[in-house]
Parts: sequence; C-alpha cells; structure tokens
Amino acid sequence: MSSNAELNELKHKYVAAGAASPATAFADHAENAEIWDADGNRFIDFAGGIGVLNVGHRHPKVVAAVKAQLDKLMHTCQTVMPYEGYVKVAEKLSHIVPVRGHAKVMLANSGAEALENAVKIARAATGRSNVICFDGGYHGRTFFTMAMNGKVAPYQSDFGPMPGTVFRAPYPVPYHGVSEDEAIRGLKMTLKTDANPKDTAAIVLEPVLGEGGFYPASTSFLTKVREICDEHGMLMIIDEVQSGFGRTGKMFAIEHSGVEPDIMTMAKSMADGMPISAIVGTDKVMDASGPNSLGGTYTGSPTACAAALAVMEVFEEENILEKSQALGDKLAKRFNVWADKFDCIDNVRNMGAMAAFELVSNKADHTPNPELAAALCKKAREEGLILLSCGMYGNTIRFLMPVTIQDDVLNEGLDIIESCLDSLV
Repeated sequence: MSSNAELNELKHKYVAAGAASPATAFADHAENAEIWDADGNRFIDFAGGIGVLNVGHRHPKVVAAVKAQLDKLMHTCQTVMPYEGYVKVAEKLSHIVPVRGHAKVMLANSGAEALENAVKIARAATGRSNVICFDGGYHGRTFFTMAMNGKVAPYQSDFGPMPGTVFRAPYPVPYHGVSEDEAIRGLKMTLKTDANPKDTAAIVLEPVLGEGGFYPASTSFLTKVREICDEHGMLMIIDEVQSGFGRTGKMFAIEHSGVEPDIMTMAKSMADGMPISAIVGTDKVMDASGPNSLGGTYTGSPTACAAALAVMEVFEEENILEKSQALGDKLAKRFNVWADKFDCIDNVRNMGAMAAFELVSNKADHTPNPELAAALCKKAREEGLILLSCGMYGNTIRFLMPVTIQDDVLNEGLDIIESCLDSLV
C-alpha cells in the first residue's frame, strides 16, 4: 500500500490543481464516523463527505446490498434495458417526497445534474426560460448551476461568462441584516426589474442554505414564496441535496414548513456514498418533456439504486430521524456552553443535526472572522478531526458528522474543538 507521502507526489504530478485536495492525508478505510489514512492515522469525521454519510461510512446493510447487486448486474443503461432497482427507488421516493399531488421521479448521478434537469423540466412544463435563485445558494459546478450559485468565488471565478436568464433575490438571514420582509420585497423587485413573471419558469431555493452558511428559511418565508409562485404560474423547486435524507430531523427539511413544492432535488446521503441523485416532481410537471429528453448513460445505476433502497430501509429500521434530532440537541447543548465560554462564538443554531455557529471578532456587530475559522479547521485536522467551514464570509463552522456517530466518538471530537479553541483564542 502506498504511503501518504507517495500519494501526495502522485497528486501533485497528475491531478489538476483545481481538483486536487489541499489535504495531505489519504483515506484508506473507514467505519461509521471514523477514517484511517494511508499511514494508519485515525480521524474523527465531522464532515461526512460533505453531508453524504448520514448513516455512516460503510453501513453494513448498504455494503451488503451493493455486493449482492454486483453479483447480478452492474450496468445496462436503464433507457436501453431497465431494471428493478430504478423503478423501486422511484416508487419509494414517490411515496416519501412531499411534492404536490402524485409524484414521478427521474434519477441522475449528482446534485448538480439533478438541478440541471429540474430546470429543464420546469422550462418544459411552463414554456418559460427564466430562473430565480437566492444569495448564498449553492446548486452545483456545471455551467447552469454555477450561474445559479449565489456566491462567485471559487465556483465562477475562472470560467468566463455564465449562462443568462438566471436572476437573484436576497435570502432571509436576519443575523446578517436581511429580514424576511426584506427578502420578500427583494424577490418581488426581481420580478419587476429583471425576471418578468410571464417569462419565469421557476424559483429555486434551499430550505436551509448549505454552502451559504446553514441558515434555515422560516415557514412563513417558504409559504410566501409558494404563494408568489402560484400567483404567477411559476414552479417552486426545492433543493434538498445537502439538507435531505434526515439531516434536519425530518427526511426533508421542507417538511418542517408543510409547504409542498412542485419539484424537489436530492442526492448526497441518498445512497451512503454511492453516486446517485433524484428529481421528484408532480406527475404532470415531470411528464412535460418529450420521449428520450431526460436521462444519461449512468443515471440511476443498478449498484447506486441498491444502495439507495438499503439506505431507506436503514432509516425505517434504525430510527435515523429520531437520532438526527437527538444529535442536534446534543450539539446545541455543547454550542451554547461554548458561546458562553468563548467571545468568538456567536449565532449557534441547528435544525436537527444540521448545525453550525459563527466565528466572529466582535459579537456586537457580528464581524466575521474567517481567519479563525480556517485556523480552527486546520488545527482540528492536525489533532485528528475533520471539520468544515462554509458561509458567504467563510466564518461558519458546520457539522455534518454521520447521524449514527457513537456518543464517545462525538464527545471526543467536540473535546478536540474545544481544546483547539482554547489554544487559538
């Protein structure tokens, strides 16, 4: 087996700089919330592959399902010759995803691919082109999803002009001075100044910002967006790529509000690390485009479908939603202790296990401290904890550890953070 040093040499020589990880430790094997690198060093994983591993690394039921599928069928391209897994996943999602009316499903490979197809479907269903997204939103790295992202760097910076017909509105983050009323006013102004409603296919938003900082939208805001969509005949597309599959204490974050969108996208923890995503929408909307207009060579692969079905069984059998809420409660309790202890910690928050806090240099005016966030993540990694920052200002510390993390491993990781803060501030 190659060492970290040997693998880093290969990385620098052969991997494109824009795709190369800055991390110097290479993952070798993992179990639940722990990873061991190529040199045998152990890490506690508070990143979960950026929200992909809500049921943990290599959940035994998922591993068994993928192995069993490998013995039967690996690929046909489902548009050439379909197979059971694809339609079974579609059936299951149709029953659990809270869109309006009877739901139909398209499977894809990634979150970005799901958002691209959601926009294609919305355009076909409405005959309109414009899309409205929100400040701080993140939807992917393909060209159209880059245009939809509500943050320029690093996603758009080097790649020239973005596709047109994408317009922006403010996302409600009262902590940063954007009230719900101001966000709605901004959305209505966008519809007057830039995106004529009669030309606008959809409003796309995350019910909880992911890369934008883990800020949840209120029920009243989501309800008002739904009403604006209905008023103008636009579709409401909810992006649950990061917030879905149990992260917030419900299967999907939108369920906290009771609002029913027309289309939802999902990926990440849908299959515990296997590449799959889904677009789920009202049947009339999903059937709007013509034959062979949606698809791809690998979309909804047999192995990924097997993993997704196993994940959904794990949710039912192991009370994952209850565990997510309990994990969120544990994180909130510790965050509040830290907020009292450290002047640099502010705005602690969580929706279930989708939890975060701000690092600031001044609590009174919420001055972001991205340098401290970077230093904390770096020092935590040195101490054996994988931790991520995010947010428009780079000062939010977000928590995406597996919902299935053992209490002793969780507490060990939280102790590392506290120790790192003790030494940094």
